[in-house]
Amino acid sequence: MVPADPADYLAPENKARIRIDQMLKRAGWVVQDYKNVNLYAGEGVAVRELVTNAGPADYVLFLNRQAVGVIEAKKQGTTLAGVEWQTVKYQSSIPDALPAHLTGSGHLPFGYESTGDETWFTCRFDPEPTARRVFWFHRPNTLADMVEADVEGLGGSLRATVHDIEPLPPKEQTPWLRDAQHDAITNLERSLQENRPRALIQMATGSGKTFAAANIAERLITQGGAKRILFLVDRANLGKQTLKEFQGFDVPGTGRKFSELYNVQRLSSNTVDPVSKVCISTIQRVYSILRGDDTFEEELDEHSTFDNEPQRTIEVDYNEHLPIEAFDVIIIDECHRSIYGVWRQVLEYFDAFLIGLTATPGKQTFGFFNQNLVMEYGFPRRSPTGSTSTSTSSVSQRPSPRPAPPSRGPGIRHHVPQPRNPPGAAGSGRRGPHLRPACARPKGRVQGPDPHRGPGVPRQPARHVSRSEGRRPRASGQHSQDAGLRQGRLARRGHRAHRP
Repeated sequence: MVPADPADYLAPENKARIRIDQMLKRAGWVVQDYKNVNLYAGEGVAVRELVTNAGPADYVLFLNRQAVGVIEAKKQGTTLAGVEWQTVKYQSSIPDALPAHLTGSGHLPFGYESTGDETWFTCRFDPEPTARRVFWFHRPNTLADMVEADVEGLGGSLRATVHDIEPLPPKEQTPWLRDAQHDAITNLERSLQENRPRALIQMATGSGKTFAAANIAERLITQGGAKRILFLVDRANLGKQTLKEFQGFDVPGTGRKFSELYNVQRLSSNTVDPVSKVCISTIQRVYSILRGDDTFEEELDEHSTFDNEPQRTIEVDYNEHLPIEAFDVIIIDECHRSIYGVWRQVLEYFDAFLIGLTATPGKQTFGFFNQNLVMEYGFPRRSPTGSTSTSTSSVSQRPSPRPAPPSRGPGIRHHVPQPRNPPGAAGSGRRGPHLRPACARPKGRVQGPDPHRGPGVPRQPARHVSRSEGRRPRASGQHSQDAGLRQGRLARRGHRAHRP
């Protein structure tokens, strides 16, 4: 008889607490019971069942011996969307005798709800505190940096500093940007300030997406307080091109290159430089790092994500060397649509803003970015008046269908001009006046010997195939009528063939 697991006798909420204890320890927290508390045991200490003015809280988080947050534990399967109010109750009920860092509203700044399988996080340093799903708990030093920034009056969180980014100057004052690039940056920053975690930019190939992304990265680092940005490419060759784009980018108003001001790293190994501001990599290499692989074959980076697409959706686990806060912003450039399917967990592992750049988004791409299309820039096209324009729109969702043209009266067809190649051009489908194929014969009688027949072989009369041949049999009364029509057609054709 197989002995029973002692965990089977635990209450569901106690099972969740065992899992939460393990998660906190892997994230660098020291977990203690309130009866044996020692706040000097580490930078971050999580105390279980600490008594507050609203009763004992499941966990109270301490940083440098100051209370900064609360964790509300729930049994597995609990819907966490309606649990935040319980966390808020404990956040605002810390005893006065207990050292604590409070926000202006009198709350502890950090709140978590967790079942061990699912975790939600709310930061009250944000302009509009909103719960968001996170893969794991943040590390103590990450929350400590946010508290320090709040003490210094620097906002306290990435969303707070992004909210205070100065608007991009008008187009007349930004000559280094095309109109579409200016609109993309402006609309994206507005979306980030509205606390929308995912945004999609659709720009045609060759319209300067990478240059726009370099400007976005520079503004988020300089004014938005982003510590590190991950730039995902489809394969290593595109990563080299992106690195050159950043190295050659002149930062406006400084007279210096981007790579002279900030460290740019193209990942060719499985080690992220701790001082890098921009990391360029493929998603398969990032997944290899999360798995804990020491190396990753360079040859695998040369193939597209379509070539390296796994058979099923991959799963990731927490990696202490690359925690969820390793990147503040992730820019996904022209990656195959499978990145939002089988590779999805790699993107959702990080607690970061996600920005997509693409020329041809699909339904799966729109769905992943919550229909938040902040910019659409199409290919140039010619208007009916003869002038050239470009389809440009700034929207937060998919554009509405193009309206039907106005009525032009009965019997008048609307002509929609289509791009056409000149006669004789490759792919035009039409032959020019002097581009008749060599094998084509002129109409009429053939003069001289026929090169397709051997000498002395008489010409065989052409065999005319009836349109009715090969069709299924019809009623018996129709055969005589079809035969008469067939003979009449053959007679007329023969008359035309012997016409002088």
